[in-house]
Amino acid sequence: MFKRNEFDAGTMSHVSRRELLAAGAALSLAQVLSEPGLAAEVAAGLETIAIRTPSGREVSAAWAAPAAASAPALMLVHEFWGLNDQIKAVAAEFARLGYGALAVDLYGGKAASNSEPDTARALMAAVKAEEASETLAAWIDWLRASPRVKGGVATCGWCFGGGWSLAASILRPVEATVVYYGNVSRTADDLRRLKGPVLGHFATRDGWINHPMVEGFEKAMKEAGKRLEVYWYEADHAFANPTTARYDEANAKLAWSRTLEFLKRELG
Repeated sequence: MFKRNEFDAGTMSHVSRRELLAAGAALSLAQVLSEPGLAAEVAAGLETIAIRTPSGREVSAAWAAPAAASAPALMLVHEFWGLNDQIKAVAAEFARLGYGALAVDLYGGKAASNSEPDTARALMAAVKAEEASETLAAWIDWLRASPRVKGGVATCGWCFGGGWSLAASILRPVEATVVYYGNVSRTADDLRRLKGPVLGHFATRDGWINHPMVEGFEKAMKEAGKRLEVYWYEADHAFANPTTARYDEANAKLAWSRTLEFLKRELG
């Protein structure tokens, strides 16, 4: 098995893509995500799909197909870094587990590296809520109409994408919603439009998505009569991202296992 940090430009020239992907299949998702070269190779195996929204804008996403001809599907919404290899690799992992996974792009093809937080903030600030809402609704409609999808549809997002995962499920009710430390400030009236339950992963040391926000969300969900599972982790914001300094391996694994259990129960 390849060791950590072997997937640099020099190694890539000596290792075939087949060998890289074979190595990736034997690694955990966290290991794949922590190796930029391998994550890039896994991401390259996804299919790029483009559609037009009702307003005529062309939007794109990366599709990871499962082995089955059709299966339940997830729509993944990226962090504030943009649709990068990390999120695409997560989509590939969902596909390996038997789901169709569509990683959508809300930044129009742009993304920032982890060393460019200012660029990422600018990209996030440039997102127009009306356009993002239209984009996500259009992709859920695409999943519902696709012969590649059989069964339920869920949304899942992280950070910036966590809030949009919830927003998308309000726009187009789906069978399940997963939120990793995303903005959940919503009214009970908004939440009554949800169809399926919500699973939320939150961090005790998160300075943005904090206890008062989540407690308000829990109250609003109860008022709306909707099912909610909330888990708190002794960690910081972005604890599930292996490419950042805030990564917490134990809590990330626990959150991932809970996500898979939730999806298995709600989607099959």
